[in-house]
This record gives sequence, structure tokens and C-alpha cells, in this order.
Amino acid sequence: MEATIFTGWIYDHLKPHAATTKVAHSLMLRAIAAAKKKNGSIDAGKIADCLRCDFLPECYMATTEIRERRRTLRYRHLLVREMVQMKNRVSSLLMETGVSHNKQRLHKLGYFPELLANADAVNASIRPLLQMSRDSITQLQRTEAAMIRSLQRDPLLAERVRRLQTIPAVGKVTALTWALEMGEISRFRSIRQAISYCGLCGDEKRSAEKAMRTPLSKQRNKHIQRVLVEAAKLAPRRNPDLALVYENAKKKGSANCATLAVARKLVAYLMAVDRGQRDFEPVREFAGIAA
Repeated sequence: MEATIFTGWIYDHLKPHAATTKVAHSLMLRAIAAAKKKNGSIDAGKIADCLRCDFLPECYMATTEIRERRRTLRYRHLLVREMVQMKNRVSSLLMETGVSHNKQRLHKLGYFPELLANADAVNASIRPLLQMSRDSITQLQRTEAAMIRSLQRDPLLAERVRRLQTIPAVGKVTALTWALEMGEISRFRSIRQAISYCGLCGDEKRSAEKAMRTPLSKQRNKHIQRVLVEAAKLAPRRNPDLALVYENAKKKGSANCATLAVARKLVAYLMAVDRGQRDFEPVREFAGIAA
């Protein structure tokens, strides 16, 4: 977790001039922010005391190379959001003027020119707006595709992303997001810790013999959480094993709980491939065969 948008370049600026550079975890230093008397000198003294006693809650900082590529991938999400907004706006313009159209084919390559060619159906007042919207969508699509291609071909990521894509239902965006948002996979001691970081589990509040689970925790990496949840919605259609996970979880709860179960299974697959640095190999069980 990065404290502010300035953390990265400040960290890079100080690193060559210090023996060791550490970034404190802001959420775990809330006691300082909640103090009755607070100023810069007091805060610095308390942080120095924590560091001297080895009590400073440290925040992981990815390498400069990973953070630069992560910035590109996150910018790609902004382009996708704008693209969706423009597509929704095109649909709204057509509905406002009562133009009959095929919603499934509206944004296909050949359908839109055919629609505009129908002079009687499309109102002249919205023709320039529709054309500008379509041009914007096309440009955004090209830019987004170029970003993904450049990241896939990057020597730092190419082999890692290729291995991750050997997992059924893991596409290029999911693989790139995992590689760039998770950073060094060795920093996660267990699958549970990775699941928690991805925001696929709730908080646990335990007192005596009573334990209470809360909804999904807000302390998570929202970027990897969003991509994993979207991948988990499509995964049961492409992977029989994940389809079985989905069906079993759905019997015990809702469809949303089943999707989260699939997302957690995807985390286990991704970690296994990343740690082993080898292609995905599904476990095959053979019944009735003696060794």
C-alpha cells in the first residue's frame, strides 16, 4: 500500500542517499494520528522510536521498474472506463431519438456504418454526435490494445505473463495485473495472506470463543481485486474444475459467494505457477490404477 501518490518518487530520490530506506504502513501508525498533542517533531520522534526498537510497521515498495509498468496498466483501466462511458452514451442517443437498433451488434465493426447509412432512421441532429463518439471509441480501443501489447512484450514481464496464461481462464489482462500488482510473490508467506491482500475475504473479529466474520475488507489492493472478481465470473465457463468449485460453493451460499470461491481458487493457481516458475499442470486423479 502506498501512502500517497508522492511516495514512489520520494522513495526513489532518497534511496541512493541512505543506507536503508523504509516506508511506514500508514494504517498501522494510526495511534500517532490519534494522539492528543500532534506536530511534526513529535510524530518524527515517535517514528524514530519505533524504528530504533524494530517496531516500525513497514510497507512493501515494489521496484521502480515494476511501479512504472504498473502505472501504465492502471492508466489502461482509465481508458476502458472512458470507452464504456462513450458506448453507453451512443446507446442513450439512439434511445432518446427512438432509433431501432441491435444492442448486441451496436459496437461491432461493420454494424455502426450500416446504422448511420440509414438516413430515415437516424435523426440528422445526432449524426455528428454519434460519429464523434464512434471515433473516440475506436481511438481508445487502439490505444488500450497498444498498451497491452507493449506490456506483454516487455522483457521484464514476458515470460512470467506467459506462464500465468497457461492457467485456464487467466487471460492477458489478469496475468499482467497479477504480475504488476503482486510484485515479488515471495513476500507472501501463504495463500491466505495473498487472498487477504487481494481483498477476497472479510475481517475476523474474535472474542473468547466467539468469532464474527465481516463483509469483504476495505484493506486490500482494489486493482487486483477487481480483475480477479471479473475473471472469476467467466472462469466456470472455461474451466471444468473451476465450474465444480462454483457449483459446490453456490449450494452453500449465493452466487456472489460462489464467485469469490472461484476467485480464491484462482489465487491458489496463480501463486503455484508464480512460485514454481513453471507452466500450469492440472492435477489428474486416476482411480483404480495400482502403482
